[in-house]
Amino acid sequence: MYNGKKCVTVFGSSIPKQGEQEYEIAYVLGGLLAKSGVNVCTGGYQGIMDAVSKGCNENGGDAVGVTLDIYNAVPSKYLTEEIKCHTLFERLKNLIEIGDAYIVLQGGTGTLVELSLVWEYMNKNIIEEKPFACQGMLWNEIVPVMEKQIEKEKRKTGLLKCFIDVESCAQYIVGKLK
Repeated sequence: MYNGKKCVTVFGSSIPKQGEQEYEIAYVLGGLLAKSGVNVCTGGYQGIMDAVSKGCNENGGDAVGVTLDIYNAVPSKYLTEEIKCHTLFERLKNLIEIGDAYIVLQGGTGTLVELSLVWEYMNKNIIEEKPFACQGMLWNEIVPVMEKQIEKEKRKTGLLKCFIDVESCAQYIVGKLK
């Protein structure tokens, strides 16, 4: 809970710019979550993190950014709070602890690390199971392959739900948080 409201940690790339599809999807997601009474938490910088924060902030929600002081990057101007971390592991810990749920948008290896860490922590009961979803073709191709391996290893499957459209993804997460 953040300021009495549930908070969704959203992971995604720092690369997309305003006007690009990935940025606009993240912006829509931030707005949908805020309109549903849910705050957001991101890595606090540009790209998808900025878009989610902007969408949430413009629709009455709070946007928490968990930044890392080793990056020479400018935090999103749409943050309502910045939590500065000194190590990557401290940042990841905060992103995971703040989230009452998690959404993974388009991203590269950093986003893959975040997805994998949340998934592993839930699978090993390091953190409690929480609503966990990903959006986009990238994850819709990777997750089923991993689920087969997880099933083969006789671990928990079905912890991560995949969506193509952002509206269904947001609806799923908000529904699980209510």
